[in-house]
Amino acid sequence: MSQQPPPLPPHDADEPIFLEDSFDRGGERIDDENGRIFPCESCGADLVFNIKTQKLRCGHCGYQKEIGIDPNREIEEQDIHAMLSHLRELREHPDQEGDEREQEVRCESCGATLLFVDSVTSSECPYCASPIQLEHAHTSEKRVPVDAVLPFLIEEPVARQQLKAWVKSLWFAPNEFVEKGVEGKFHGVYMPYFTYDSMTSTRYSGQRGEYYYVTVGSGKNRRQERRTRWYPASGAFQRFFDDVIILASHGLPRQLIRELEPFPLHLMVPFKHAYLAGFTARTYEIELDDGFVLGKERIDAALYSEVCSRIGGDTQRVDSVESHYDAITYKHLLLPLWLMSYKYKDTLYQVAVNAATGEVNGERPYSWVKIMFASLAAAVVAIGGTVLFNQ
Repeated sequence: MSQQPPPLPPHDADEPIFLEDSFDRGGERIDDENGRIFPCESCGADLVFNIKTQKLRCGHCGYQKEIGIDPNREIEEQDIHAMLSHLRELREHPDQEGDEREQEVRCESCGATLLFVDSVTSSECPYCASPIQLEHAHTSEKRVPVDAVLPFLIEEPVARQQLKAWVKSLWFAPNEFVEKGVEGKFHGVYMPYFTYDSMTSTRYSGQRGEYYYVTVGSGKNRRQERRTRWYPASGAFQRFFDDVIILASHGLPRQLIRELEPFPLHLMVPFKHAYLAGFTARTYEIELDDGFVLGKERIDAALYSEVCSRIGGDTQRVDSVESHYDAITYKHLLLPLWLMSYKYKDTLYQVAVNAATGEVNGERPYSWVKIMFASLAAAVVAIGGTVLFNQ
């Protein structure tokens, strides 16, 4: 069994935590009803992030504004123990911090919590397509600050093309579904992620199995049987894990979103609210230390695979794996997705497009008629092969 990670400072998951905001606010203003918006310096309308130009752009007069980034500011790894200790200190002395707040909206239908940072006054929930209104907004809790953002790189028309190609590639989909495709409204959403780094030290013991074959039986029953010789194996190794990525939200099926990976994390930029203008950002629901538990599952799986590789042979028996995790750091990221909820024959499905790579994955209908005929065809082939083999 793997050893548990170093104990993290205790915290109460139900205790309120607020988002600290220590970022540049040049050219921004706060509207009492609409959250954070970016006024056009030419006509006063709201600027939104333009994916093609990677600038803020006014949809009214076409004015564009660069998003200035401090060249000396880097995306740094954060110490997980220090952050959890800091959050605990804020809970014990809540009046030591300022009263900055972000506007949040909670979907009354599915319960998703959405963070609005632009001039949105009403919208649809990207998770269940229910309408949501900003008058339901409430102030956010104090939270782990966002370290970096991966801006939208794939424009909506390209995302639709990718979605169309994905639908046509689906096996066992109803013909009507493939012909008509998916119809619905895309929502540009920044999803919360944590990435974790850790140096691991692992000791293992097990057995290496090597196959050999012996002849048994006689006459028509004479045949070769495979046997295994087992040899003891043990060892120790170190391995560094960089940017083990964990979705910090319950809003979407985890495996569905995981299959959209990898994200081009080398294209991330230090967080600025301007990149979120015109989009929705979801706040995290999985706490920092709980996210590491999920990250550790991925690390442990990789370590187990490496143990098997180091034992070698034709097959392996793993008796024990003991791992220690040191120098644990994290980053809190916002990564872009195009999300769509669509209906087919009164059933609601969700589909997502990685807005940095164009990768598509989602829920889809199946044609059970096609599956039945495919199963029957496979059975016929299997029976035919058996008959030929026995002749």
